[in-house]
Amino acid sequence: MHRRRRTALVLSAAIAAAAPLLTACGDEAHPGAAAVVGGQRITVAQLEGRVNEVRQAQKAAVPDETQYQQVLAATSSLTRDTLHNMVLDRVLHRAAQDQGITVSRLEIQQMRARLEQQAGGSKGLEATWLQKYGIAPKRLDDNLRLQVEATKLAGKLGTQTTDPAFWKTLSTASEELHVDLNPRYGTWDVQKSSRVDAKTPWVRDVTAGGTQETA
Repeated sequence: MHRRRRTALVLSAAIAAAAPLLTACGDEAHPGAAAVVGGQRITVAQLEGRVNEVRQAQKAAVPDETQYQQVLAATSSLTRDTLHNMVLDRVLHRAAQDQGITVSRLEIQQMRARLEQQAGGSKGLEATWLQKYGIAPKRLDDNLRLQVEATKLAGKLGTQTTDPAFWKTLSTASEELHVDLNPRYGTWDVQKSSRVDAKTPWVRDVTAGGTQETA
C-alpha cells in the first residue's frame, strides 16, 4: 500500500515528494509529543492509539497469521502515515475555518451513503478505507468530514483539490499553525503540507504490529 494513497481519497493524488526543508521539534522541547500543531500537542500515546486501532481492524479482517504478517509488511510505514493524516486533518480544518467553511453531520452522512452505495454497503466501504487508506472503521466518519471539508474548500476557491491554488491555501494554514514534528517521524514541509522523512537512518520506531520503521 503506497503511503500517500492512505492520506485521503481526494487528497492522496496531489501529495508529491517534498523538498527537504522545514522545522522539527525535539523530545526535549516537546516531551511526549509526536507533533505540535497550532500550539496543541499530538502525543505519542495518541498516535500509538490510532495505529493500534488500525492494526486491530486489520487483524480482524485478516485472521490468517501469514496473511496478517504480509499486511504488516505492506503497511510498515503506518505510524508515520497516520501522523501525517492527523496533522493534515488539522491543517485542512484550519484552512477551511479561514474560509468560513463548516461541515454538518448531514453532509457527512450523505457522502457516506453515496460511497456505501458504490462499495456495496457499509462493511464494503469500511474494508476499502482500511485497505487503501489505513483508516480504521471507527475513524471513517472523521475522515469523511475531511473529504467534505476539502471538497467545499476547493469549491470556495474555485479550484480542484489537485490544483496549486488549493495547496497554496493549505500551505498558508501550515504556516499559521507552525507545525513541528518530532524528528523521529520526519519533518513537515509547509509548502506541500506533507510529512517528509528525515535523513536519520539510525532512528527507528516500533509499531503496534511489531514491525520496525526507519525514519
